[in-house]
Amino acid sequence: MAGGGFVESGVGRAHLYEYKITRYFIFSCIVAAMGGSLFGYDLGVSGGVTSMDDFLIEFFPKVYRRKQAHLETTDYCKYDNQILTLFTSSLYLAALVFTFGASYITRSYGRRASILCGSVSFFIGAVFNAAAQNIAMLIIGRVLLGIGIGFGNQAVPLYLSEMAPAKIRGAINQLFQFTTCLGILIANLLNYGVEKIHPWGWRLSLGLATVPAAIMFIGGLFLPETPNSLVEQGRLDEARRVLEKVRGTRKIDAEFADLIEASDSAKAIKNPFRNLLQRKNRPQLVIGALGIPAFQQLTGMNSILFYAPVIFQSLGFGSTASLYSSVFTGGALVVATLISMALVDKFGRRAFFIDASIEMICCSVAIAITLALKFGEGKVLPKGIGVFLIVAICIFVLAYGRSWGPLGCSLSPQIRDLPIVRRLDLHHGQLYLLSLARDKAGSYRRDTFSMAKTLVLEEILWT
Repeated sequence: MAGGGFVESGVGRAHLYEYKITRYFIFSCIVAAMGGSLFGYDLGVSGGVTSMDDFLIEFFPKVYRRKQAHLETTDYCKYDNQILTLFTSSLYLAALVFTFGASYITRSYGRRASILCGSVSFFIGAVFNAAAQNIAMLIIGRVLLGIGIGFGNQAVPLYLSEMAPAKIRGAINQLFQFTTCLGILIANLLNYGVEKIHPWGWRLSLGLATVPAAIMFIGGLFLPETPNSLVEQGRLDEARRVLEKVRGTRKIDAEFADLIEASDSAKAIKNPFRNLLQRKNRPQLVIGALGIPAFQQLTGMNSILFYAPVIFQSLGFGSTASLYSSVFTGGALVVATLISMALVDKFGRRAFFIDASIEMICCSVAIAITLALKFGEGKVLPKGIGVFLIVAICIFVLAYGRSWGPLGCSLSPQIRDLPIVRRLDLHHGQLYLLSLARDKAGSYRRDTFSMAKTLVLEEILWT
């Protein structure tokens, strides 16, 4: 993807942008946002499938026998199996590796190309998993799913950011998080329904992942390429036509000029990633681009989402009850995301981060103490304790869903307080950092640094 660049005048023309919410724009956002549903559906469906007895009997009989056994010493590690771990983790390893390849395709051939590649790979992976006759087919399917997620997670947020008008880009970018949460909820509901279909209900759960992939591919055939990508490829006339159609107006001169200026400035930088390591840019890189996304993952939310049915089943819930309980966590995440989309611009990101973090800490401590005192001795947990754990987990999910989930990709507002940063602005998916630096005469001059687009995928609407 395009690297960083130095831009001065582009930021000042943002007030001249004009746009309308067109059907063409709505269609583009809906189709592109399906990429989030791919990731969300897999998060929700895989944990449920690995808790289904029919799936375990066919592929992991040792885990099934350990799960059914009454362990007098401990209830932990019932699902301890290296191949089962490989089944779950192979997807994420493939997604991590192929994200780099997706970056090259996105830069060279456009965002639309990556979206199509991701949907095809995910579709084939879902077919492999649904038709699996042995563990090898399961792993191959998971790797293909991971490749699809790597392409989708890399290209879709960038596509949404570049297609959205500047004034509503923050809300549009949260569509990816919303469809991810919706995919998790739908997968949990399907798992709850198909668990009663013996012995092939798990195949239906895995196979239905082809539906969002097919919708994303068919819709992607009609998607326009983003104006940003077309400008980067030198297709200026086509870029202008697409921008006019997406914005619903011919008065796009200011925005189009900024696109060209940003692209030219980005191309002028020979070593964009080396520039990120310069001393004046380290606070933004360490705290914003690396620190907050890392802590977003370290909250442990992905573990809860992925293993919710397994967690509830290990706590003494029956197979059906564990799947039913996981529906509550998926629903809580969807509700929390809607709350964030509706209220974050009113109360601000900082308030949501602080409030939700306190709630998450309290819930984590309460869950840890409860499990330490009441779980792990081969005894069924009392019903009251089980209900308490479900409520605590749901509160944790609600807190995450309105803070670290949708807002974690944004830099913390506290970064503005660093001496080096004067103002932050997002423009067409790039983050411009207006920092203060002294020239040789000792006076201040304003530099504008555009971080690599691969690191910044979401606009920050500061409040």
